Amino acid sequence: MINFMVIYVMWLRELKKFVRMKSRIIGTLAMPLFFLGFMGIGFNKMSMPGIPQNINYMSFLVPGMIGMTMLFSSMFAGISVLWDREFGFLKEIMVAPVSRVSIVLGRIAGGITTGMIQGIMILFISMFLGFKTRGIFSIFVALVFLILIATTFIGLGLVFASNMKDMQGFNLIMNFVIFPLFFLSGAMFPLQNLPAFVRFLAHLDPLTYGIDGLRGVLIGTSSHSIGLNLIALVVSSLLMVFLGTYFFEKNESV
Repeated sequence: MINFMVIYVMWLRELKKFVRMKSRIIGTLAMPLFFLGFMGIGFNKMSMPGIPQNINYMSFLVPGMIGMTMLFSSMFAGISVLWDREFGFLKEIMVAPVSRVSIVLGRIAGGITTGMIQGIMILFISMFLGFKTRGIFSIFVALVFLILIATTFIGLGLVFASNMKDMQGFNLIMNFVIFPLFFLSGAMFPLQNLPAFVRFLAHLDPLTYGIDGLRGVLIGTSSHSIGLNLIALVVSSLLMVFLGTYFFEKNESV
């Protein structure tokens, strides 16, 4: 049975951890801002095949950097299970007479909140660099995509964290999962410029639909329809939450 008090407590804990870990906030925001500051401004006046003539590179890049921020922050939120296991907190909550589904949902809710805070921060900072949205309504629709992106990759992070037993595997996750997901998503360049086989792999990446959906609602250009991007993200988020919950319950049994 789902316990909403447990969900709230886990959500609040994740939020407090986020506020107190200033280095995590700075580290997550530094790389997107680096790309925006150097690539966005440096290539802003250059034409790139696959980008409509009325869209400059900065406008094309901003949704990709928001997606990048959501990917990294969400995966970190999911993999934080490893830290809790390492320092004994996970064992303490697992012996409590509460639903483990509630524990997972609380972690997901906390990760979504912290991820959205960082994504919104990148969006507003980019406006000072010249990025313009299609209006206030587009920002609200973009929040839906941010929630779905965060849910998908928090669930994926839980899948890996539940099947890993030591911190040494964390670097493998960074190198062999997160960066390929990022580079295949079309965050920095149009997917049309890639070979056919790479484009096929890109369409298996949920982040591809998240970033494409963000571009559609924020700047009015996308490779797929907003509806298709939304459906793909809903399916991926439900699947990853199911898998994350399943592996968490299976591997953390006491």
